[in-house]
Amino acid sequence: MHHEYEILLMLDPDLPEERQDEIIARVRELIEHGGGTWVGHDPWGRRRLAYPINKKTDGIYHLLQFDAEPETLDELSRILKITDGVMRHLPTLRVKAGHGPGRPGPEAAETAGREPEYAAANIRSQESQEEEE
Repeated sequence: MHHEYEILLMLDPDLPEERQDEIIARVRELIEHGGGTWVGHDPWGRRRLAYPINKKTDGIYHLLQFDAEPETLDELSRILKITDGVMRHLPTLRVKAGHGPGRPGPEAAETAGREPEYAAANIRSQESQEEEE
């Protein structure tokens, strides 16, 4: 059964744009080859990291959204781990929302080391806003 996934890719800030496009095209190819569906790509651009990774202080973020089998996601993760230029990648299940792909605020780079919490943190802040209204 297909699951709805997204991957937040953090790429080396020194990568030329063509190389970034190649990495994203390769991800899309792997998804579609595995019988999955490419949903979309939201380039978040360059953001400062909370702490340097490989002596880099910035990363270029891309949010990739797709539907795929869990096996396809495993294969993607395996390939992204060994792909030059990919500093980090975070796969998560897509959260159903009434609007399109979210964009982090300027403070998002500060939470780069704690990405898995970002969905929970967003839900908590929405709940507390609703209680105040």
